Amino acid sequence: MALQLDDVTLVQGDFRLAADLRVAPGARVAVIGPSGAGKSTLLSLIAGFVLPTTGRVLWQGQDLAALRPGQRPVSILFQDQNLFPHLSVAQNVGLGLNPALRLTGADRDAVAAALDRVGLPDMADRRPAELSGGQQGRVALARALLRRRPVLLLDEPFAALGPALKVEMLDLVKDIAAEQGATLLMVSHDPADARRLEGEAILVAEGRAHPPVPAGPLLDRPPPALAAYLGT
Repeated sequence: MALQLDDVTLVQGDFRLAADLRVAPGARVAVIGPSGAGKSTLLSLIAGFVLPTTGRVLWQGQDLAALRPGQRPVSILFQDQNLFPHLSVAQNVGLGLNPALRLTGADRDAVAAALDRVGLPDMADRRPAELSGGQQGRVALARALLRRRPVLLLDEPFAALGPALKVEMLDLVKDIAAEQGATLLMVSHDPADARRLEGEAILVAEGRAHPPVPAGPLLDRPPPALAAYLGT
């Protein structure tokens, strides 16, 4: 069953966003469009940080309105990675299993395996401030990996990274989403990121989040609002 935004509207003062779309299970979708159009807001609607003014957000046919963000089938990565500076890397990752960090031996083994999967097998005892930006992104990704939620939302988590490292992180995200069968939606201002996902794209522009379409053709022949943003 798909992730569905069923005739959703969100009105906040002068801001309005409408969406009526479905995202197939396991899809990789870039969320693109002009600044301020509502790309991050779309992710917030799915995650439950904001509630629609009208319409429903559905997963596998279930209306998610009654579920708080932590109860939804969603993991979300932000640009600031949302790591706790006073906790070790292993503890930050362990939060994905138990917010109180009451971890069993099996849980600690799972944390170690997740850190190994993202290429940080020797970083468990470090603090976030001791890590590079790319390493912090890997820690946040390891935590999301452990949560094993069927929907993975990324709100420009790699925007501050250099081109080569960003490509490496995008490929890692693609691999992990494929391994878990997760539905992936990623906000990006960079059309190269959308192409790198090798999937679909949702255009958010002029008050509407449009249904997903193949990313390559959309970027090759962008509609006027996207063309103006891209400068093409």
